[in-house]
Amino acid sequence: MAHPPTGNRGSRTTVGIVARPHAPNATAAARGATAWLLGRGTPVVIESETARSAALNGHPTASRAELPGAADVLLVLGGDGTLLSVAHPVASLAPDTLILAVNCGSLGFLTEITRPEMYDALDSVLAGTAGVDERLTVRARVRRNGRDIADRTVLNDVVLGRSADSGIIDVSITLRDRLVTSCRADGVIVATPTGSTGYNLAAGGPIVHPTVDALTVTPIAPHTLTNRPVVIPGREPVTLQPRLSGAHFDAFANFDGQLSVALEDGDAVIVERSSPPLRLVRAESRDYFAVLREKLKWGER
Repeated sequence: MAHPPTGNRGSRTTVGIVARPHAPNATAAARGATAWLLGRGTPVVIESETARSAALNGHPTASRAELPGAADVLLVLGGDGTLLSVAHPVASLAPDTLILAVNCGSLGFLTEITRPEMYDALDSVLAGTAGVDERLTVRARVRRNGRDIADRTVLNDVVLGRSADSGIIDVSITLRDRLVTSCRADGVIVATPTGSTGYNLAAGGPIVHPTVDALTVTPIAPHTLTNRPVVIPGREPVTLQPRLSGAHFDAFANFDGQLSVALEDGDAVIVERSSPPLRLVRAESRDYFAVLREKLKWGER
């Protein structure tokens, strides 16, 4: 169990707390963090669902969509999915909001700070000494008949995939105005460096260091063996356009695993770098490659 550090430095920084609902480790961490912060005179705002599931009613609350605008720092307690669920509202509403993500789940590539490290990390944030990583985000849109029917800020990846009952789909991939290739596959993943260790990695794509200004474009189970992942400059917009004519071709666009949009023939999925980046508190006890060794078990037999 995590124990808070000693010391009594005050702070008027407002901390927003969001936890994975109904996850005992996350809700217990939310209760502990709330008590510790209030004991230091630090204002807190609890995400509404977190307040209900962690029995923190009576404290100031805000919806997940509104929370970034009500806090200077966002304490995210859960796994990678919990962090991804707040990435869009933070980037859209208050991109300067600092995010401290604590892993209360299992794997946690993105939530690399462990629960025993939580209080020390909070202490460094309130003291202004925490290391911060800036993570590239992308704006992803679905364009239909000349207008955008979906518009989302994405931290991890954009997936164009076929539905479960669809055949293999043909996808045209364009970089700015230049054709890259057309591939027949189950779909295509466009991943940020942060998302390179997610679905992209499982589909055979490369791991990209978070500081690299690049995107990866990775076909999912391509029908042609010559289709390979490609790393492209982060400044170049990518357009994915599936050909869906016929009764047995259905596809969707999925943004960070949080929003899914059914596609029609003629739709285009446009992915381009957004600004500014997301600001994540860095784990001080290990570097990026140490995290990869820990999560991927590199070097173990």
